[in-house]
Amino acid sequence: MIKTLGYAAKSATAALGEFAFERREPGALDVQIEILFCGVCHTDLHQVRNDWKGSNYPIVPGHEIVGRVVKTGGGVKKVKIGDAAAVGCMVDSCRACRNCKDGMEQYCEKTSIFTYNSPDKHSGGLTYGGYSERIVVDEAFVLKVPEKLDLAATAPLLCAGITTYSPLRHWKVGEGQRVGVVGLGGLGHMGVKFAAAFGAEVVVFTTSPGKKADALRLGAHEAVVSKNADEMKAQAGRFDFILDTVAANHDINAYLALLKRDGTLTLVGAPPEPISVTGFQLIGKRGSFSGSLIGGIQETQEMLDFCGARGIVSDIETIRMQEINAAFERLLKSDVKYRFVIDMKTLKK
Repeated sequence: MIKTLGYAAKSATAALGEFAFERREPGALDVQIEILFCGVCHTDLHQVRNDWKGSNYPIVPGHEIVGRVVKTGGGVKKVKIGDAAAVGCMVDSCRACRNCKDGMEQYCEKTSIFTYNSPDKHSGGLTYGGYSERIVVDEAFVLKVPEKLDLAATAPLLCAGITTYSPLRHWKVGEGQRVGVVGLGGLGHMGVKFAAAFGAEVVVFTTSPGKKADALRLGAHEAVVSKNADEMKAQAGRFDFILDTVAANHDINAYLALLKRDGTLTLVGAPPEPISVTGFQLIGKRGSFSGSLIGGIQETQEMLDFCGARGIVSDIETIRMQEINAAFERLLKSDVKYRFVIDMKTLKK
């Protein structure tokens, strides 16, 4: 076993602090990665504070992991020692069900094994995530990081990136389409970048007038303050596709009203309360209301390669490991543009 230092929460009300644990020695198909950077996702905060009911402690969060390969098993072919490598939201699945065979392990019919707070078949305990020195992962769930991408700014692509890329690709967003992005946070800013890169006309919806300029800088063609009834009314019936990234309770019907006939609104945020949908908003225009969860391993690699070819990364603020509790409090206030990333070399300082 490999002694490992990380940061963990030991209860829903405890601050994160140093936590020593063990990783397994790499098996024949395993890759050991020295973690250089780990993004801070709002899911980390939800899990740590048990907002979704089902957290098990201690929790070592982190599923936006970028680092260097330091050891491989004898059967590993995907990466070699010294390569930049990444780990996203999953570290295993059943690999045998229809969804896994289709490359959509996130919808595994048995259970996806998430990077943290999932049963760990190797240790008999829980999986521990990227707020730590190192991680050992089966090569099937290791991703290759394209050369020339900034490693710190690449980390959020492993969740915020694929969460927005996947639905935009699935619903074939591209040139000639008008696309709305609801919310300009960690997810939303990546949605804007991808939709613009795919050639769509992009409109951002934000509750913050101060974010209008940033929306345009990120690639949007227009920004609408969603609290302004006149601005919203002017957008009615104009959208082919709307990507809703907001995790707080909000009025979905206000955005369904903006769809064209046969338009689609896809939810990737996770509001804590049930959503009320007015049926006539869908029936009256043959509209669709859907959801999407991250992406499979193959699609995540496709997304990374797309970003590598076009130089797309996240807008980040780098923090020290010791600043994580303050960063969580700032997350609650949406006080970050647009993703915190932990510099893991600070873990021992």
